[in-house]
Amino acid sequence: MTDFNDIYQRAVARKGGEDSLRTLLPKDIKSAQELAETPDHRYLAEMTKAIFKAGFVWKVIDNKWSGFEEAFWGFDIGRCSFMSPEDEDALCNDTRIIRNRQKILTVPQNAVMINEVARQQGSFARFIADWPGTDFIGLLDYLASQGARLGGMTCQYFLRFIGKDGFVLSRDGVYALIEAGIIEKSPNSKAARVKIQQAYNRWQEESGFSLTEISRILAMSIDAPRD
Repeated sequence: MTDFNDIYQRAVARKGGEDSLRTLLPKDIKSAQELAETPDHRYLAEMTKAIFKAGFVWKVIDNKWSGFEEAFWGFDIGRCSFMSPEDEDALCNDTRIIRNRQKILTVPQNAVMINEVARQQGSFARFIADWPGTDFIGLLDYLASQGARLGGMTCQYFLRFIGKDGFVLSRDGVYALIEAGIIEKSPNSKAARVKIQQAYNRWQEESGFSLTEISRILAMSIDAPRD
């Protein structure tokens, strides 16, 4: 397993110095208190944005997002939970949004999931805030199993957009993990994800960087070969 300092110094060299590298590190990670104070409907909104961006041009979704907010009633959890068949049909013909029925149907499904977690935990926001970063893969697995279309990169980007500290297994990041001897190929198994979590936990102890910063540094430390 490669020491994180070696990875960090490689990223420093590639980005033209330590000061330049640090300007490229993310600044939008929220504290646990900030996450807990974020209204639950904003979590549903960010979930939906990540779902619609998957396999699509992100800029198009961003440009139409005000229309999404209007069409989905500001992502009010109660209203979205009880979306009727008539609502679904209307949304599938609503030009303010991307009219993908399967993705539209994730909104009520994920609203119900958020409601259920909030009933058990007090709020979905508190549930996300309290989940330990040392088991980030556990949070990914939970949301993938309980939510709709929240598997893989979609869930990772949702959590990044909402401000939860964690990692994104981008192409460059995965290749850097392979180069560091953590995994041998794309992490499609639970065992591989466990190894990744263990590596991140160790690197965080070594460096003091957040999981998000480590994820970005890994991605900047190397260029994955292109097909």
